[in-house]
Parts: sequence; C-alpha cells; structure tokens
Amino acid sequence: MTIRNLLLAATALALASPVWAQSAPTITPQPVVPTAPAPTVDDDGGLSGTVSDEAAWQDLGIAITAFATDQDLPTQTNAGTTASLGRALSDVISADLRNNGLFKPSGPAGLPQPAYPQVQSPDYPVWSARSAEMLVQGYVRQNTDGTLTIGCYLYDVQLKQQLVKGGWQVGPSDWRRAAHKCSDMVYSRLSGESPFFDSKIAYIAETGPKNRRMKRLAIMDSDGANHRYLTSGQATALTPRYSPDYKQILYLSYLNGNPRIYVYDLSTNQQRLITENRYPTFAPRWSPDGKTILYSMAIAGNTDIYKISAAGGGSAVKLTDSPGLDVGGSFSPDGSKIVFESDRSGSQQVYVMNADGSDQKRISFFGGRAATPEWSPRGDQIAFTHIAGNLRVGVMSPGGGSMRHLTDSWQDEAPTWAPNGRIIQFFRTEKNSGKATIWQVDLTGRNERKLPTPADASDPAWGPIQP
Repeated sequence: MTIRNLLLAATALALASPVWAQSAPTITPQPVVPTAPAPTVDDDGGLSGTVSDEAAWQDLGIAITAFATDQDLPTQTNAGTTASLGRALSDVISADLRNNGLFKPSGPAGLPQPAYPQVQSPDYPVWSARSAEMLVQGYVRQNTDGTLTIGCYLYDVQLKQQLVKGGWQVGPSDWRRAAHKCSDMVYSRLSGESPFFDSKIAYIAETGPKNRRMKRLAIMDSDGANHRYLTSGQATALTPRYSPDYKQILYLSYLNGNPRIYVYDLSTNQQRLITENRYPTFAPRWSPDGKTILYSMAIAGNTDIYKISAAGGGSAVKLTDSPGLDVGGSFSPDGSKIVFESDRSGSQQVYVMNADGSDQKRISFFGGRAATPEWSPRGDQIAFTHIAGNLRVGVMSPGGGSMRHLTDSWQDEAPTWAPNGRIIQFFRTEKNSGKATIWQVDLTGRNERKLPTPADASDPAWGPIQP
C-alpha cells in the first residue's frame, strides 16, 4: 500500500457505477527451434522458447543487427513489412539490453545488415574490424497462416562460435514478446541471471483534478509498450498485484461506499469478489502459491492484518492484534514469513512474522520511518520506502541489516521487484506539480529509467515471467 493511498483509501467515497472491463487480445504463441532458413514448430505450447547452450560466456560488448527476412512481405503488425519488422525487433532488443544497466549494446542503426543466409553464418572479420565482440543476429519469416516465426542467435565474435539460440512462433500482435524473449535469452546467457524482459506491469493510471482523481487499473509490458486499461475508472482502483500464475490481478476497489477486494481474470476479462468490508481496507497481496490473500483492515482506529482464501468466501483469519496501524505486507518467496509495516513502536517501521502470525519482530532500526516493504523474489533482500525528510527507495537484508538507498528524490515510494530480483520499480511524485510517474532502478542505484505511460501512474506491480 502506498503511503499516499493509505490515507486516500481510508476516506475514499465510492462511485455507484459498476467497473466495466475492456477486451484483451488472445495470445497463442508456440516455441520453435531456429534452423534458418526454415525452422520447424514444436508442439509443447507456450512461449518459453527453445534454447541451446554451446560455448562459454565472455563478458564483452554486443552488436545487434536488424533481423533479416527471406521475403519483404506486408504483415499484420504495426511495423509494416517483414523487413521493417526485422528492424523493429532489433530496436526492442537493443533497448531492453541497454536500459537494464548491465550492457551498452550498439545497433541496429549504423550497423551492416546481414543477408538472410548470413544469420547462421556471420561474417566474423567484418564484426572484428568494428571491435564487436558479441553479436546478436536473427530473422523474421511470415508463415502461410499469418503467424510469424522469429529466430535469435548470439555469437562470440572472437571465438567464432554460436553461444545460444532461440526461436518463437507468434501471432502478429505478439511480435514484441518474441523480441523480449530474445533479450531474455541473451541477458541470461551473458549475465548468468534469470530473465525478466518478457513480463508485464500492473499499475494505477491517474487522471483528473486532485479532488476528483480518476484511478483506473492498467497493464503494460515491462518496457512500457502495449498499454491497456482494464477498468473504466467509474470506481476507484488501488494497489494491484499479479497472481503467481499470471492469469489474474488482485486489486482493491471502492464501490457503493464499501471497499472491495477483487480478482480480475485476464483471460475472460471478468472479475470476482473476494471480500467486501464495512471498514477501510488496504493492500491486498497474494501468497506465493496463489491460495491465500493478505489484506489490512481498520476497525475503531486500529488496523490489523488478515488472510483469507483466494477462492473467496469463508472467514478471514486475523494475524496481528496490536494497538496502532499494522499494514502488510508481502510473503517471503517460500511463503513461510510475512514482512509488514507497523507503528506499534511509535513510528512506522518494518516487521517480520511467521505466516501464521507468530513471532512478530521489528527489523528496521536505522532512523526515520520505514513503510511499504516488499520481499525480493530471491528472498535475500527487502525493498521499502524510507521516510527521513524525503521519501526514498531502500533495500535491506531480511534481518534488517545492510540498509542502503537506491534513489534520492523528493518522493519515491511503493517499490516492487522484477521477476529476477535485480531491478526495482517504484513511483515518483514531483514536488511542485504532484505528477506521478513510474521508474525503474537496478540494485546498484546508478541506473534509473522512467517508463512511458499515457497518464500519471502510481502503485506499480511487476508480474512474473510470462509462460
């Protein structure tokens, strides 16, 4: 729960109109093994891709060329022809690898474009002369059924070896997913880290004057593309979270005077009610297995943390019972513990407890206040909002040690982790205008990046890697 929305939610007036969903495109991609010029299709479904590892990694620079095509044909994509799509694919891959802060790729602009037969047979002397030490090449083909086959290869120029390859068959509207899968493949091969580019972000899109703010549930790709509103804004939406299986989004809505926790089904564009309360309710969160939902509820000036079945119905179980404000929080990756914030000591601080509510203990002792804690998917760190003058995003160990700041602005809050635990997303509010925007920063704190959104944006939530 964001600090700002914690106050807003407690006094929010619901709108009487229902929440209307907007339709979503169908995604039916399949992995392929790239064997240019004519790859064959596997039948195992999904968009996980097929990857083969053939040589040792060298930590070197990367050149990314425009993807080749066997015929320059019109496509159903917004890129135009297959040749234009080949350039667009490379642009996405280059931006992915550049924006994560670990690599400084060159291209595709200004680089030679390989012919279709050269995709599997790079002209290594050309790239050596350009001081390129790693090379990403690929192809795009349009199939007779209108789908696209996209192959991606990573080469070590000095060793003159292919390091890894992947291929995907996608519908025309999903070409960016294949580009992100290629980026993930290259990133994982060169860094040894888990991928994160082929993921989505849920957030709250905000428009209108401050006293009549419209807050809509929205989603977008990890790079800000393919933005889509899920709700109409006729009811206030807050604090979204993707389910572990990526099929649903959990969020809080104020409707008909009462706060309600909904689960939005992304395949049907329908939502179902989990619980409706007469009292202010905050910060719903999934358990790692998707079976349980945490939330906080304020009764008679005291706020405690509850859990309820994600199937809906049944009674909620109260996990905390201390005077003051207990707002949770998030589960550890193994589901055994919960990190939450509480002011039971006199100011907002971060606490950890077992999943059943036992053994509650404070872990933040570094001065100032601490709020909105979020456990890393790796389990090794907790991100939080540090309130000491300005609001800054910080990280600490699960025991509360090794605290350090990743941002240093006027108001940065509500951190959420990338699926691989290396990048943190948050929202930033400008001091004078009050404009809210979504940003990303890596764990070094040196690589900040603003994500494009069509409206003000808050409450980001990063989903897992897409299946």
